[in-house]
Amino acid sequence: MHTAFIGLGSNLGAPEAQLRRAIAALAELPQSRLLAASSLYRSAPVGNADQADFVNAVVQVCTALAPQALLEALLQTEQRFGRERSFRNAPRTLDLDLLLYDAQRIAVPGLELPHPRMHERAFVLAPLVEIAPDCTIPGRGRAAALLARCAGQSVERLSAE
Repeated sequence: MHTAFIGLGSNLGAPEAQLRRAIAALAELPQSRLLAASSLYRSAPVGNADQADFVNAVVQVCTALAPQALLEALLQTEQRFGRERSFRNAPRTLDLDLLLYDAQRIAVPGLELPHPRMHERAFVLAPLVEIAPDCTIPGRGRAAALLARCAGQSVERLSAE
């Protein structure tokens, strides 16, 4: 079994409800078990600033799926939630990013691990550190130290319902 971390984001429809439903869907991934889910966090959009704020989270799963098979399952889940890829950094109903898979470093078409920009983004690092405070990003260092470098980025932990 392997440990993977998945980033979730949404800014269309009802983002908080979308993420709660998506976390439940991730708990049903084949050959996998949900180990932890972070709180929800609100953040400003990156890239295309002319859109609504995002709601983000990170989950940890234990899985027997290979990295590419897990990524394919995530892409299928996005489609079930109505994800459309109209342009880069477009608003979305659900975005699922495979962030880490054990301590593996992978660079193949369509999949790069660790996720290539996760170490620069507070909206990924804050929920990651919440559920895995000692997490290390291969080739980058401790997630908590990387989060401290993102102090200028606005990310707000949302209260639980």
